[in-house]
Amino acid sequence: MFQLPILNFSPQQVAGVCETLEESGDVERLGRFLWSLPVAPAACEALNRNESVLRARAIVAFHGGNYRELYHILESHKFPKESHAKLQALWLEAHYQEAEKLRGRPLGPVDKYRVRKKFPLPRTIWDGEQKTHCFKERTRHLLREWYLQDPYPNPSKKRELAQATGLTPTQVGNWFKNRRQRDRAAAAKNRRKANGEGRVAQLCTGFLCGAAARFTRHFKPGSAKGKNLNAKS
Repeated sequence: MFQLPILNFSPQQVAGVCETLEESGDVERLGRFLWSLPVAPAACEALNRNESVLRARAIVAFHGGNYRELYHILESHKFPKESHAKLQALWLEAHYQEAEKLRGRPLGPVDKYRVRKKFPLPRTIWDGEQKTHCFKERTRHLLREWYLQDPYPNPSKKRELAQATGLTPTQVGNWFKNRRQRDRAAAAKNRRKANGEGRVAQLCTGFLCGAAARFTRHFKPGSAKGKNLNAKS
């Protein structure tokens, strides 16, 4: 009978490895490490109470598309405030992806708002702080600062920003993509407005010039109408 490998790691050592692999962004290795953990009841009980191990399992479940397992982990354990931002991002993104798959199209802002209303954050990963468009204001401020420096961050910068904000690299990439789209739309709107105002100015100038030309032709100096107009003046 095939036996799972047994690693003689203490819960603290396992947590340390999980944290290191999580910070590196190597989800595949993190998943293999979790699979290799002991299955003895006493060891499992200790690991199931460890916040770093639970967070690692949630990340692996998310990237593996096992959203039911992700929801179970997040709803069944009370996580410290330091982990809330990242776990909230996993919760929301998982529900967004399920909704997109169900509807067969990308979600717009209104769609995402409805998903958030239907699947509110569980209190196990929410400290009650008011959110603005899903992200806390501190996170949005940091994203905006990075965007002004580089609107097209490379993968390594996305991972660095993900660590700084507690988001996933996918969440960071989506935020930058949406921000670029909004900026392009605003720039196009401004160009259309400027072109429209320029066209109106051209039309007004043309109209005034045409009216002046017609007036000049109609009331030529020395003509009967011109004399009448002068007499009235």
